[in-house]
Amino acid sequence: MQREQDAKLSRLRPFDPKRTCLLLIDTQNCVWNDDVAARLPDFDATIRATVLPNLKKLIAAFREAGGEVMYTVMENLTKDGRDRSLDYKLSDFFIAKGSWEAKVLDELAPGDDDIVLPKTSSGVFNSTNIEYILRNIGIDTVVMTGFLTDQCVDHAIRDAADRGFYPVCVRDACATHSPERHEAALNAFKGYCRTMTTQELVAALL
Repeated sequence: MQREQDAKLSRLRPFDPKRTCLLLIDTQNCVWNDDVAARLPDFDATIRATVLPNLKKLIAAFREAGGEVMYTVMENLTKDGRDRSLDYKLSDFFIAKGSWEAKVLDELAPGDDDIVLPKTSSGVFNSTNIEYILRNIGIDTVVMTGFLTDQCVDHAIRDAADRGFYPVCVRDACATHSPERHEAALNAFKGYCRTMTTQELVAALL
């Protein structure tokens, strides 16, 4: 009986906007700025030509459908950063509380009622109360976008799957420092999520 019930489960399920959250992961100034663009021209070009336009389309579609739009940003909770994960401390990763570096990119600015969660580790489920919030809102499907595909996006997808959510990765609405790393990440975590394009997701949502 249980096997029959399990067999009926599928990642290819219809989207209920009221139970679906668009999560923009670390779409903030410290991840993409003029200095980063100069060092990583391919990353910069991908963001400008593909990721930013697609994220804007997704935000608009979710707002039209009545879905939840949520953000994570890497940001210390304390002035001296004592709350950071050990990994962030060892990596000398310090993003000051309330700083420009911690702010969401102007092009993707949150609405006045959107939730923005500061985190101090790679995994949003490890260093924020996002699971509690998602369950309070009634979310069961989390659409993952943002930066970096092979780091914080990867963490979010795997952790969401383990915690009983349906993760969806929008492959052309996230990026990392090289196309090779991006494709390798998509291939590595594809077993944990449903992978779609922006066009496919918008069509399925609306």
